Amino acid sequence: MNTILVTGGTGTLGGLLTERLRADGHEVRVLSRHSQPYAVDLREGTGLDAAVAGVDTIVHCATSPRGGDMQAARNLIEAARRAEVRHLVYISIVGVDRVPLGYYRTKLAVERLIEDSELGWTVLRTTQFHDLVLQLLQGSAKLPVMLLPAGVADQPIEAAEVAARLAELATGAPAGRAPDMGGPQVRTFLELARAYLRASGRRRVLLNVRLVGKTYHRLRAGGHLTPKRAVGKVTFEQFLAARIRARD
Repeated sequence: MNTILVTGGTGTLGGLLTERLRADGHEVRVLSRHSQPYAVDLREGTGLDAAVAGVDTIVHCATSPRGGDMQAARNLIEAARRAEVRHLVYISIVGVDRVPLGYYRTKLAVERLIEDSELGWTVLRTTQFHDLVLQLLQGSAKLPVMLLPAGVADQPIEAAEVAARLAELATGAPAGRAPDMGGPQVRTFLELARAYLRASGRRRVLLNVRLVGKTYHRLRAGGHLTPKRAVGKVTFEQFLAARIRARD
């Protein structure tokens, strides 16, 4: 069995991955800013050497849209080199090389840092999780009219399925760029919003809004989708039904 460090191990994906790895018998260290005994702010790096000492594999799930991911990755890579970690696994996003969002550009830059790290590495890109799509729709539904980006589709995937794939990759040999992983269906935001309203029993007026700019153009063109890699099994409706049952 391996000793595996999961950064961001208290988050949605990191928590599921940690559970999966421990169930398979691996020793798992959870690293986050507030999780003892490995409470480390990756942007600062204090305590990181102790966290990675004796680790076989690191799965890097920690991220922040507010910034700092580049410095966090640099600190993690340097510590992994010093500890002679054999395998660094990174979770990224489909379309980071096609959609010019600032957060996507940072994810792509971190990918390149890892590729140039001289460590054994694996990068897995996936489409957006069901959880994120739900959050976006819940936020939009706070108004009487739900504003939706016209002509934009998404391909949401179940986080538990991504965790299972990451567990496979983390316990195998470094694979470089692993095949992308997308949800089972490409759906317009209008379709996703209707599914959400049916599941939640809400009524809202749906309004498609045409936006402008390069990012919107790339999203309309499907730059964040991978229809040829629709390997997920859980649909958005199934996710919603399970979430409602858990809430009730």
